[in-house]
Amino acid sequence: MGLELEEMIEVARGEKPCDLLLKNGKIVNVFAGEIHDGNVAIYKGKIAGIGDYKARKNIDLKGKYICPGFLDGHVHIESAMVTPPEYARAVVPLGTTTVVIDPHEIANVLGLEGIKYMLETSDNLPLNVFVMLSSCVPATDMETSGARLSAFDLRLLLDEPRILGLGELMNYPGVVHRAPEVMDKIRAARGKLIDGHAPKLGGKDLNAYIAAGIKSDHESTTLEEAREKLRMGMYIMIREGTTTKNLQSLLPLVKPGRNSSRKLFFVTDDRHPYDLLQEGHINFMIKMAIKSGINPVTAIQMATVNGAEYFKLKDLGAVVPGYRADIIVLDNLKDFNILSVFKDGKLVASEGEIHPGVIKPISVPLRSTINTAWIEKEHFKIKARGKLVKVIEIVPNQLITRKRIEEIKIIDGQAVSDPERDVLKVAVIERHLASGNTGLGFVRGIGLKRGAIASSVAHDSHNIVVVGTNDEDMYTAAVKIVKLQGGLVVVENGKIIEELPLPIAGLMTGRKLEEVEDKIQALNAACRRLGAKVKDAFMVLSFLALPVIPEIRVSDKGIIDVVKFQLVPLFGEN
Repeated sequence: MGLELEEMIEVARGEKPCDLLLKNGKIVNVFAGEIHDGNVAIYKGKIAGIGDYKARKNIDLKGKYICPGFLDGHVHIESAMVTPPEYARAVVPLGTTTVVIDPHEIANVLGLEGIKYMLETSDNLPLNVFVMLSSCVPATDMETSGARLSAFDLRLLLDEPRILGLGELMNYPGVVHRAPEVMDKIRAARGKLIDGHAPKLGGKDLNAYIAAGIKSDHESTTLEEAREKLRMGMYIMIREGTTTKNLQSLLPLVKPGRNSSRKLFFVTDDRHPYDLLQEGHINFMIKMAIKSGINPVTAIQMATVNGAEYFKLKDLGAVVPGYRADIIVLDNLKDFNILSVFKDGKLVASEGEIHPGVIKPISVPLRSTINTAWIEKEHFKIKARGKLVKVIEIVPNQLITRKRIEEIKIIDGQAVSDPERDVLKVAVIERHLASGNTGLGFVRGIGLKRGAIASSVAHDSHNIVVVGTNDEDMYTAAVKIVKLQGGLVVVENGKIIEELPLPIAGLMTGRKLEEVEDKIQALNAACRRLGAKVKDAFMVLSFLALPVIPEIRVSDKGIIDVVKFQLVPLFGEN
């Protein structure tokens, strides 16, 4: 800090005026767990002191609430389908001043180049963007990804200032069974944090997972699961995303008069534009928690200091001397209307809008990432090898799926979609290496009666995923994705009726969030006209190929039984 250290002490003692004084506020003190009256003195982007100070500029808050900026402890920005600067424009006015991202999606497409893209485009924003390095690229060998990141690769970035550690270790079987490549990554991250991802893991396997140095988890869907992990010392990331909503289920972990809430914090994981624009971000989770009976100060702790302490961000998450002046001003703690947002002591957003000139455009070139072999209509045919098939059943509002054994409709020796029973064909087309791989299966729960939908957003490796009622429309949809160089598509009777190009790694666009949301609304409206019964068909589509969440998935290599953690035949019960 050089001379600034002495200057800060001078200002803190009142010997020298501060830059800005927020006067007559009610400070939400996340350390004391109380609200008290006070003034906040800001100097060179940091909080110099609490009390009466002379200032170059005064802002009288007239009894409004002063709160630390909110922190999202685990988010994939790519899921909003916009670039980091545009994401900041959306979330900063909602009170979020810090996010910890896992660029897992773009890393599975572009490897280190993708992670560097996220670092470069998130620099110099009115948003602290920290990174947990993607630990599972690819997540498994049962799919084809666009890159492979070894422990050696990750070491190249581990010392970067904004990189906090190793991101969600989804390959929990690899941890428990001590897979050499997983052990190498854990050893590489020693001294840094390692985030967890361990759905339904318990007992001695959970003990082993934690003993490996993994200290957090965001995949608990039941109170019992989260409580077991909390008792073992894990930080529990309470998630409220677009597809997976666990907040209401996990809030009973907060016990009045106990200290349980201090190891709980909020994350969004994957949140689509609609939810960001219509509901909000971390501010929405706080409001939900308060409405559910959680003390407002406790809810704010879970949105600020708890996550900051887990990530060892020692100058974030509280309104106290020496901390960064990342501050929001609220009118009350019920409606939670955010009036102003200060980042490093500068007013950057007011009344829900970012200030002009705060976010400066940045362009980082990337190569094309849609590289498929020639797609033929024949690739979508499934020769019947029996009457019974394994069907992926969607579970509403959850990432998990169920495995169902169903008698499939057969025409001319071919297993086909059966819209009347909501059993639709799904295809996953490899798009990184032009290998020609196409995995085929069936899914229930989307509800299409006509047409097909396709997307280049398909966790984790983001191959092209297509679901449809007939092969012709599935073919048309897949070819259009290639022509767009990534995106979302709806097809009916061989015609494209809606589309959203996503040319940045097949995951993101340079458009405004509002424009993306308008397009997604149009896409989903088209899906509903075709019979879809889910709120966001494309969010559901994006997780059909996720090979690390039970029970059953499909990749470009075929059907995956996640419980057995192996590829299995489409036909038959085993």
